[in-house]
Amino acid sequence: MNSNTKKSFYIFYSFLVLILFVGSRTFAQSTVVSGTVTDSKDKSPLPAVTILFKDTKIAVRTDADGKFSISGRAAYTQLQVIYVGYKTKFVHIIPSTTQTINIVLQEESQNLHEVTISSKAKKAPYRNKGNPAVELIRKVIEHKPMNRLEGQDAVEYKQYDWMQFSMSNLSDQFKNKKIFKHYQFLFDKQDSTEIGGKNIMPIYLRERLSQNYFRKDPKKNKTIMLADKHVKFDESMVDNNALGNYFERMYADVDIYKNNIVFTNSQFLSPIAESAPLFYKFFITDTVKNQTPNLIELSFVPRNQNALLFEGQIYITMDGKYAVQDAFLKTGKNVNVNFVKALEVKLDFEKDTAGKYHMSKSHLVMDFGLGKDGGKGFKGERTVTIKDYKTNIIRPDSVYRGLDLEVVPDAEKRSAAYWASNRLDTISAEKLKIYGNIDSLGKMKSFKRMMNLAAFFFVGYKQYGPVEIGPFYTFYTFNSLEGFKPRIGGRTTTDFSTRFYFDTYAAYGIKDEKWKYFFSGAYAFNNKSIYTFPQSFVRASFQRDVNVPGDMSKNIVFEDNFLASFKHGETSQFLYSDLYKAEYMQEYANHFSFNLGFTKWTQRPAGSLTFTTNENNLPVNIDQITSSELSLQLRYAPHERFYQGKVFRERLIEKYPVFYLNYSQGVKGLFDGEYNYKNLMGYIDKRFYMSQFGRSDVRLEGGYIFGNVPFPLLDIHRANQSYAYQTYAYNMMNFMEFVSDHYVSLNIDHNFNGLFVNRIPLIKHLKLREYLTFKGLYGGLRDENNPNLHPDLPQFPVKAAGIPTTYVLGKLPYMEGSVGIGNIFRVMRLDLVRRFNYLDHPGISKYGVRAKLQFEF
Repeated sequence: MNSNTKKSFYIFYSFLVLILFVGSRTFAQSTVVSGTVTDSKDKSPLPAVTILFKDTKIAVRTDADGKFSISGRAAYTQLQVIYVGYKTKFVHIIPSTTQTINIVLQEESQNLHEVTISSKAKKAPYRNKGNPAVELIRKVIEHKPMNRLEGQDAVEYKQYDWMQFSMSNLSDQFKNKKIFKHYQFLFDKQDSTEIGGKNIMPIYLRERLSQNYFRKDPKKNKTIMLADKHVKFDESMVDNNALGNYFERMYADVDIYKNNIVFTNSQFLSPIAESAPLFYKFFITDTVKNQTPNLIELSFVPRNQNALLFEGQIYITMDGKYAVQDAFLKTGKNVNVNFVKALEVKLDFEKDTAGKYHMSKSHLVMDFGLGKDGGKGFKGERTVTIKDYKTNIIRPDSVYRGLDLEVVPDAEKRSAAYWASNRLDTISAEKLKIYGNIDSLGKMKSFKRMMNLAAFFFVGYKQYGPVEIGPFYTFYTFNSLEGFKPRIGGRTTTDFSTRFYFDTYAAYGIKDEKWKYFFSGAYAFNNKSIYTFPQSFVRASFQRDVNVPGDMSKNIVFEDNFLASFKHGETSQFLYSDLYKAEYMQEYANHFSFNLGFTKWTQRPAGSLTFTTNENNLPVNIDQITSSELSLQLRYAPHERFYQGKVFRERLIEKYPVFYLNYSQGVKGLFDGEYNYKNLMGYIDKRFYMSQFGRSDVRLEGGYIFGNVPFPLLDIHRANQSYAYQTYAYNMMNFMEFVSDHYVSLNIDHNFNGLFVNRIPLIKHLKLREYLTFKGLYGGLRDENNPNLHPDLPQFPVKAAGIPTTYVLGKLPYMEGSVGIGNIFRVMRLDLVRRFNYLDHPGISKYGVRAKLQFEF
């Protein structure tokens, strides 16, 4: 399990265990009806027809082919079928069964005059050319610049939003299980026709009130958080900040005027995006004349039911501005997003002081399923209310100075009276009960025991008072040098201290009969945690262990992993490393940080590796190489967000770039350092979103070493001989195969998000995702660092027969690529990797299959 997957599981477990997911799944008898709705005259399919169980709110709409499927967990006896321009029809069905019924609708002549344009469009074969609905949506797209927020010189408003997460679709049988005897106060009842079913169990609630400002020139957004209230779990069990960031990421703001709307890290194409006519089918389905200005109801369905697209209706003003006045968006059941059974968004708009429409309220509901339809799952809900919306009021520059988001000092300490008088919308008393419910839950011993057990399973650590023992996936590892390598480790938590942190492990190689160990001590200046943003700490550490050359950096701590123990090819060259480190880390609220450090690294060859020079044509072995260096690391990550855990921090990958620069100065004579040199290395990480064509994660990296150094201090490019796919390693390169003193590399990992497999019958229901990657490395070695030209330098390793195993890049860059399938069983990615050149090197493979644990929504 790689570190990213481990940390993602940590976040996931934090709320997963809260639902007390035990017992077998129980099912109520369901009524399921599917079929096709057609026109009585020409038998053409009718899209966007509303079908519901009579006298309920359970409703669906037909797709572009007139097909539908509706289900409910009760014994329903009648369907009601409604479509503008057609007679409403009631259809008898057999309760508590699964059945197929095809429905034929007759036109209603008195309504045909108002919807003649849409009636013709529906009956003819669908096409964009000459389609009044498409012409209308193009008018909406054309007027987007003047209708969106950025069309104003200045905007300000107050915003209140609440966000809730609950376990949903719970049967009475599940609720009444013996294990829940003492937890009945957690359950809530709602209308059984609503998303989530009759019984839900809220586990998280967050309310926020903010004042927001936008200025067009120079462009600037500013948010002042006035109040912030959320459920607080026992910090010894659950990290509240991590939960808040996780849920916020899932329920992003919905702006229909943007080309793409992000949910659960997936981009859905807006129905009014510039490219919308290529991916949606549009139909004029109604006119609304009882309000000013008059509105046209424009219905839309995706051309590809599995793509990241919506279906629903938008209401367009007929006053020449073509603004969105209301909108209803939802996803189909086959959309390629994991676990999401249903997603609905309702948007309301009001006129602002300039006579233009702005969003006044949005309501988002998501239903996450853990199994088959009707089974238990999660319900996520968020409502955003906007009031006091004002335009073109010029505020002084002082309003926009500082960070984009500023939190007033008492934001999390607001009283109940403050909230009661300042909420911009009503929230039910049932929802507010959760604040007291979770506090009561956290005091129960049975709940604490369950949380501790889940923490060990998902995170890998078992807590004992102020310390944690683990991680369990490092307890057993092996390699050809050490053989079986048992290991035990642990770390302190905030229960021990909020200023002092310690981390340690000890391991023993059964075959080489040597102890390995690590110890780290840190002091946090912020009196919170060395992991809490903004970081401010000093840390010192020592590590003695075995590693493969090029498989680690002196800037990181290398760590064993059970899965990484399985390797292909020959892995006989090792290092015994002693690594001393001291660092001072300082991070700022604008996400700029620097790290001042000192590193002493002693490397001793092991296995078949030797450090050998030539003196008078005779080989001379060197026992060790020691370097001492001072370093400065600079990092800037604008608008960065992350999952903040108690003992880790994981970056949320978004569209904003990350800039990193490291400068190291080797000092000869400092703590036995043997070399003077300078090492400059930097990279830029950037995610590019490409809407329906997926997204690309790109890293551009480069490095240059100034000075004369032996090959163990050169850039030994990171290879991977394990069967696990590694994002920033060369998966078809052998250990120590290439070294450089100057290089540039490009890494591209593109996720098509199901663009192709969504179109393949049968396979499309598996919700797989396609990957395409490319890795290129171009570099070289100056003559002064080439041991072939300087026999006094340690020579590149060779095999027993004198066959070289380490090379310098030639005129061509090293290149490899892969095609992969992700989201296998929702947690695995499998890549077929191909190496494109340098195929004459001994012991290399042209093709390889690599797997990676990769949890995705």
